[in-house]
Amino acid sequence: MATFKWSGKDNTGASKSGEIEAANQAAATALLKQRNIIPSSLSEKKGGSMDINISLDFLEPKPNKKDLVIFTRQFATMIDAGLPLVQCLDILGSQQEKKLFKNIIIAVKEDVESGATFADALGKHPRVFDVLYVNLVAAGEVGGILDTILDRLAAYIEKAEALKSQVKGALVYPGTIVTVAIVITGILMVFVVPMFQDMFAGAGVALPMPTQILVNLSIFVKTQLYIAVIGIIIFVISFTYFYRTDVGCRIVDDLVLKVPIFGPLLKKVAVARFTRTLGTMISSGVPIMDALEITAKTAGNKTVEIEVMNTRTGISEGKTIAEPMSQSKVFPPMVVQMVAVGEATGNMDAMLNKIADFYDDEVDLAVTALTSLLEPALMVFLGVVVGGMVIALYLPIFDMAAAMGG
Repeated sequence: MATFKWSGKDNTGASKSGEIEAANQAAATALLKQRNIIPSSLSEKKGGSMDINISLDFLEPKPNKKDLVIFTRQFATMIDAGLPLVQCLDILGSQQEKKLFKNIIIAVKEDVESGATFADALGKHPRVFDVLYVNLVAAGEVGGILDTILDRLAAYIEKAEALKSQVKGALVYPGTIVTVAIVITGILMVFVVPMFQDMFAGAGVALPMPTQILVNLSIFVKTQLYIAVIGIIIFVISFTYFYRTDVGCRIVDDLVLKVPIFGPLLKKVAVARFTRTLGTMISSGVPIMDALEITAKTAGNKTVEIEVMNTRTGISEGKTIAEPMSQSKVFPPMVVQMVAVGEATGNMDAMLNKIADFYDDEVDLAVTALTSLLEPALMVFLGVVVGGMVIALYLPIFDMAAAMGG
């Protein structure tokens, strides 16, 4: 693909200019005509600057969920105001500050101008627009309610990100405490313990068992640390490879949901995510079988994905949604009962969103309780680790003082 600089006029007579990528000059002219541009000049851009820009694209900031929410809400507002799809994309692309996201929006616009549907154009960029986003947009295009769907998508992304932030927030404190403990322990092992070791060796005293263990650990850390580092690297690589296999993913994700304290929290997160996603898709007009398949793919946990697909299989066999869900170990009885009520009353989407709101609150309470529980436990852990090392270092000094006093 080559890059061409062009200038010309549109169908209103206004002067325009810019750059366009095409296989050759004839293809570039054809693309400009598709955009209702009559080119007055068209020349290939020379030099290696384009290659440099492409090679440095990885340095550009990537679009995040906040960028996607803003894009989606602005898009919904423009569509609701009656602006054409291509014009909306043109405006949003020109306003976008992040180069990568801007290029993606421009590429989507060009695909739409070439005759592709909006959903198909978005589907070419799965790193930004996932399968859920693309399918909901497709449903909005078919139903003629694209602005409504985009509003629902923005609300869904915001709530999903809020839920993820709650869980991350619960992990920040314990992660910080453990990191501090590791750093302090490392400093003591590498710098402090050897100083006491030299002092004890010069005094010629027999070391108590706790002190001797600490000294041996310090020697190991200073001389054999590479063995531990290599072991950790091998473990991480092996675990990553194992987790990428279907069996490994099932085993690990199943164990994660059974871990004490964190397991129940992650199960509540999974239920909230499942009900929110399924409710959003059903209310947007996506068929239940397609909605369950997409929800399974975006579950984020292999065990939950399998249970959702089992529910989908049960429905294909003529069962209600609640029947196969009642046999699952992931979905609590209350969720199954509320789903059954939603099916009976014909308000499945509203019921699912109510369940999601309830479990969002449950996650919030669980995170608060977890933080309250972990704070004293981690402080005790830090005190035992650091305090135990300090006591072990001073035991020989106490023995020496007692001997001198005797």
